[in-house]
Amino acid sequence: MDFLTNLVEVVNNYLWNYVLLFLLVGTGVYFSVRLRFIQVRKLGAGLKHTFGGLTLHGEKADHEGMSSFQALATAVAAQVGTGNIAGAATAIVSGGPGAIFWMWVSAFFGMATNYTEAVLAQKYRSTDEKGKVVGGPVYYIKAAFPNGFGKFLAGFFSVAIILALGFMGNMVQSNSISDAMFTAFGVPKVVVGILVALVAGFIFLGGVQRIVSVTEKLVPVMALLYIVGSLAVLVCNWRNLPGVFVSIFTAAFNPSAVLGGAAGITVQKAMRFGVARGLFSNEAGMGSTPHAHALAKVKQPQDQGIAAMVGVFLDTFIILTLTALVILSTGSTASGLTGAALSQYAFASVFGKAGEIFIAICMLFFAFSTIVGWYFFGQANVKSLLGEKAIKVYSLLVVAFVAIGSCLKVQLVWDASDMFNGLMVLPNLLALLALSNLMTRLEKEHMAEEAAEKAAEHASK
Repeated sequence: MDFLTNLVEVVNNYLWNYVLLFLLVGTGVYFSVRLRFIQVRKLGAGLKHTFGGLTLHGEKADHEGMSSFQALATAVAAQVGTGNIAGAATAIVSGGPGAIFWMWVSAFFGMATNYTEAVLAQKYRSTDEKGKVVGGPVYYIKAAFPNGFGKFLAGFFSVAIILALGFMGNMVQSNSISDAMFTAFGVPKVVVGILVALVAGFIFLGGVQRIVSVTEKLVPVMALLYIVGSLAVLVCNWRNLPGVFVSIFTAAFNPSAVLGGAAGITVQKAMRFGVARGLFSNEAGMGSTPHAHALAKVKQPQDQGIAAMVGVFLDTFIILTLTALVILSTGSTASGLTGAALSQYAFASVFGKAGEIFIAICMLFFAFSTIVGWYFFGQANVKSLLGEKAIKVYSLLVVAFVAIGSCLKVQLVWDASDMFNGLMVLPNLLALLALSNLMTRLEKEHMAEEAAEKAAEHASK
């Protein structure tokens, strides 16, 4: 056990702090340039497209897929998780306030990567033997490498995501829920675990229709709840906000000017923790959210691409940023806490016990929505790897892992989840880069079509 723990720790250190740090950001920069900074050109259109389709009772998902908003809600359900409460706190403690600046930078470039993932997922989606729409990275990985190597990479990706998200990742999420409920209300962890597992199992057995029905209702409510609560804290501490923004931008390039040399935080540390936590939260480039975006019923693949960008924007620039501002404006870093406990302390500093309860409720929403989203992503890969008959077995196993994870925190499981999370990025990014010329051509063709439509509209007037 000690050998495995040390091995996983070493792999994670190099994978997340070096390889993925540069590979994920580098890919984002590359696609930003090649797509003419799509995240700037099309963010407004993406917001309009997304919130124009916002509804808590949208059309029913069927064999032809789901609505654009339902696909985004399912993706955001996975993106907005415990990392949004614990991730910002960890980044600030380990990398100082400057880590938040680098978190923004990584998310900005990650929007271009996520756009690419969604467009290619739409481009290479397919139908199964029952006529149901299916899609995800395995399809564009095989298209990028149409040989034995492509099949190997697709299989490797499927195994990694099933382990990382479906099994171990969902144990981590259920453990976060039980911890929060026990701290706030004293509810036994095993009771929480059983209840969460039963509700999750009910949703899983309802298939895609029930999953999207839950996510399209849960995501807007949980996001609005957290935003309102966070803004309430910021209003109470509004005088501190100018200093908070000064500290973020100053510490990004000169940490010692804000924290003092004794803190031992360098620009490299600020970058490392800011980028790593940001990417871990918004999942841009990780190959998870394309499973949802592939099923969206849209006129053009690019329509879902701009919706996918909005997911990263909401996750990092809104939710994660609010957490960071709450922590910094309340001066909670002096508490010596980290992770979710630090976020809970920050809210409690303004609202007392009600702040602890608020974070517990948010953790329940965030972590549960992630369990549903991650199950869905794992299910798509179980189906492509083992066939539809294996899905029921997978569902039962996930329910069991959720129940066990709630009352059992094994560090090796948490670390292994991080490791497989990182490993699944590699085949996904290889495929994206291999298809970059095609992606550029698709974007040019789309821009030409848009220009022709505008010209025709102008001529008709």
